[in-house]
Amino acid sequence: MSTYIINGGKKLEGEVKVSGSKNASLPILAACVLNNGITKLYNVPNIEDTKVMIEILKYLGCKVKKSNDKIIVDARKINKFEIPEELMRKMRSSVILAGALLGRIGKATFSYPGGCDIGARPIDLHLKAFENLGININKNTGYIICKCDKIEPNKINLDFPSVGATENAILASTLTSGTTVITNAAMEPEIVDLQEFLNKAGAKISGAGTNEITINGVANLKNVGYKIMPDRIEAGTLLCAGAITGGNITLKEVIPKNIAPVIEKLEECGCKIDIKKDEISLQAPKKLKATSIKTMPYPGFPTDLQAILASVLTVAKGTSIIVENIFENRYKYASELMRMGAKFTIEGRTAIIKGTRKLNGADVEATDLRGGAALLIAGLIAKGKTRINNIEYILRGYENIDIKLNMLGAKITKEV
Repeated sequence: MSTYIINGGKKLEGEVKVSGSKNASLPILAACVLNNGITKLYNVPNIEDTKVMIEILKYLGCKVKKSNDKIIVDARKINKFEIPEELMRKMRSSVILAGALLGRIGKATFSYPGGCDIGARPIDLHLKAFENLGININKNTGYIICKCDKIEPNKINLDFPSVGATENAILASTLTSGTTVITNAAMEPEIVDLQEFLNKAGAKISGAGTNEITINGVANLKNVGYKIMPDRIEAGTLLCAGAITGGNITLKEVIPKNIAPVIEKLEECGCKIDIKKDEISLQAPKKLKATSIKTMPYPGFPTDLQAILASVLTVAKGTSIIVENIFENRYKYASELMRMGAKFTIEGRTAIIKGTRKLNGADVEATDLRGGAALLIAGLIAKGKTRINNIEYILRGYENIDIKLNMLGAKITKEV
């Protein structure tokens, strides 16, 4: 079990580059299965989740070569359709391979996925979308067995704009002989990136970024090279790090519009933010101000940044209120922040944070990916030394986050 040790109180200053997007890389890696050829991906983050996805692709019969942030996937000889249970349990996003396997060979077998325990995340919406496409589903064996002779293009109306269900429906529908329309689709930028990748490979998909996506099926895809978009959650995390330390930082290779809700809230906290085409600069005030947030599907405030902004608000002047509308267990990190002196009151899906003058270093435990990042952000400002255990969660989603923060002036060491 690895650990971060943080000596707090260091003001962050300087420039740092944002890595490629975790949440775009995973469905695009899965989409490589649809291409009966070779795919070259660039700007893929070197994180635990992409490593697991690569393991699964190799198990399925793909040849995968990796060099820094470049990955080459040769999917010509896929010979399996079962996703290993031990790998499914490591990463929830592995379920996205089901749509790609069904689109390619009409079969997929998998167990219920794992990942972070942040609340109920049933895959019923995924399975309902598959059934709309004429896929037979058997859940009586302890595994989920999906089969079809061919995908039947159809209209899919999602009960909730689920990112994963939207992506799975797109992947399953790409290689068909008709038109599929997804309504109440998720609108996240990562879905736009998936559409742009598939279209560059020869697919005919439109509407990503809106609540209606149309997939006009094609017979096959072609060899393609594609650069993954920057990670908006990492960008928001780094901005919060600059804010909590009273810092002055600049992010390079970022898409500002993708994190507009985060920028707005940091400005409400008193931060001065300057935006250029692919660059964001933040200058924090001497004392942050309280604000309130409600998490919502995109373009609302992202649930993945809720815990991280909460860390910032623990030292803001006044009382802040957070309403978590996506996952019911997103506040598991709060008890760990309270060890550091944060003042939280949790009432169902609402958290009330009374700003305190200082946080103190403590021995804390990462409870999930974003909750772990929240502790890391809090440790930057805490007096003394903070020790974060179980950082494997953080490593799932952030590429060299300790190194990047140290480049900006933090003092973080990693113990394995």
